[in-house]
Amino acid sequence: MDLRFLDAPPTDAERDAVDAVLGPAESGWDGGRRQAADLRYARGGHAARDRRDLLLPALHAVNDRIGWISPAALDYICRRLTVPPAEAYGVATFYAMFAVHERPRRVVHVCTDIACAARGADRLRADLAERAGPPGGTDGEVVWHESPCLGLCERAPAALALEAGAPPRFAVAAPVTAAGLDRLTGSAGAPADAPPATANGHRPSGATTFAREPLAGGSAEPPAHASVPQAGDPGLVLLRRVGVVDPESLDDYRANGGYAALREALRLGPAGVIREVLDAGLVGRGGAAFPTGRKWEGTARQPDTPHYVVCNADESEPGTFKDRVIMEGDPFSLIEAMTIAGYANAAQKGYLYIRGEYPRALSLLENAIARARERNLLGRDILGSGFDFDIEIRRGAGAYICGEETAIFNSIEGRRGEPRSKPPFPVERGLFGKPTTINNVETLVNVLPIMLMGGPAYAGIGTGRSTGPKLFCVSGTVRRPGVYELPFGATLRELLDLAGGTPNGAPPRAVLLGGAAGGFVRGDELDIPLTFEGAREAGATLGSGVVLVLDETVDLPAILVRIAAFFRDESCGQCVPCRVGTVRQEEALRRLSQGVGARRTDLTLLRDVGAAMRDASICGLGQTAWNAVESAIDRLGVFATAPATVPAADAPSAAPVAKEDR
Repeated sequence: MDLRFLDAPPTDAERDAVDAVLGPAESGWDGGRRQAADLRYARGGHAARDRRDLLLPALHAVNDRIGWISPAALDYICRRLTVPPAEAYGVATFYAMFAVHERPRRVVHVCTDIACAARGADRLRADLAERAGPPGGTDGEVVWHESPCLGLCERAPAALALEAGAPPRFAVAAPVTAAGLDRLTGSAGAPADAPPATANGHRPSGATTFAREPLAGGSAEPPAHASVPQAGDPGLVLLRRVGVVDPESLDDYRANGGYAALREALRLGPAGVIREVLDAGLVGRGGAAFPTGRKWEGTARQPDTPHYVVCNADESEPGTFKDRVIMEGDPFSLIEAMTIAGYANAAQKGYLYIRGEYPRALSLLENAIARARERNLLGRDILGSGFDFDIEIRRGAGAYICGEETAIFNSIEGRRGEPRSKPPFPVERGLFGKPTTINNVETLVNVLPIMLMGGPAYAGIGTGRSTGPKLFCVSGTVRRPGVYELPFGATLRELLDLAGGTPNGAPPRAVLLGGAAGGFVRGDELDIPLTFEGAREAGATLGSGVVLVLDETVDLPAILVRIAAFFRDESCGQCVPCRVGTVRQEEALRRLSQGVGARRTDLTLLRDVGAAMRDASICGLGQTAWNAVESAIDRLGVFATAPATVPAADAPSAAPVAKEDR
């Protein structure tokens, strides 16, 4: 991409897509028709620069409408926002879901990550490559890619098809078969000259409303409660409405206790809400386990204004899908919880950053926000309280690193999603340089029962240091995969018994706790208490709640190679320890898996590289990239004996991926 603007005009469809987000151009200075006044003075520059945060939505608009972002379309976006073309190109190429070269309208993402790999995704991938050509090829009307985790782990193996148009459409196939992949890579679907989408007055800036009719080739989308084996259990707290309420109906939500927590919060006042959250002992559910009340208190006390609330719904840790189930099965609960967070943190604006691979959740959340606005549950003077708060959805585009809290800020602001150095911390200088509270979906929805039962009663659930209920994402070689809710303190064995154990009834060979950034435990270590302190004492981590079960049929060395490829692809490249270390880690694991090279030398290299990444990387991606590999070597003895030869063609291949909150 050149440093200067181009002379090539965008097509009418490209211009319409951008203008739907940014509004029509007002002068020749921002890409519109030249007027006589434009030759005498420049105008609109300051206003355009203040909208830099609309760069990502504008890129999405073109990609969703056309299927790729041409140089002319990117140039038009840059003129509208006064962003240097080279800088915008750097943003567009940072995200895996954007294309800057022409490609077919339909793109099929075939998950090859660890949960799907344990369920035979590699065989499907190889069969598809033989019939349809290698991934990324652009012949014909469809292109397919190997994908990181799609958040459909309970229905692995999975595939997702996205088709550009007006409006764009999507289809899910999970569990997908060879025949299902053939259907997804079949006809291209909507014609290229489909009419533009009509504007929706309630739609957040830059959000895309996907068509409701299914894309040809996808399987019927199962209800959210199909992912909750405990659905209907009266003892559930966080999942009690999933499968009970209509996720599109605000009346149904309110009839089942919805918005009672917000009314109680307004009665308590901001300080009272924070006090209850502190008394509850709620800590973040994204992996870092930082006390939520302290975070809210720190933001609320900042004199600088405005304050912001950000929901991290960029759930991309391999094996994690709990946030998706909440957003699809009980979307109003998240909107209510964000509103309470805004009230407690003295914020008038919230951003919900959702990963790009969740089109169904996006559609349901857009509907929930629109219905809440209609009923005075969002917007100005909520419920006559004098409190103003609104929520804007921002969609990610396939970058796991954007799950890191400061990388989300950069992404929302229209920059590459690279982590920032800390301090300053978000409570002091976060989004747009202002005090910001950021929590993930599960953390936020825990605030609702805290408001209803009170902080001390909530703290009575679980253990003294790990309070409340916890959601666990159980997948892999297990009979009943899905999202399970248990109080902190239950054991891993109790959780796996709920999930039915392995298909043959034997103890698992290994269980991965915490996802790719977590660690393995052996099949004879199932009495580990599922608490933050219990996991730490056992040399493991709960992380984001991933519990991936692997039996004797799973190739563990191949799984480790896939984890290493994941981190290599997802490193933003900002710091040397991670940028170089993830590559060296994958290279060494491939040699070990294939039985080539000096085993002892490669194991020593892995330890040296792992220690360097853990000690010197800027963010959690590099700091945790060695965790699972280290635990597999030391705890499971994966490379303790000469490994079986794994042909290079059969090893899991690298794929572009996405990220979640640490």
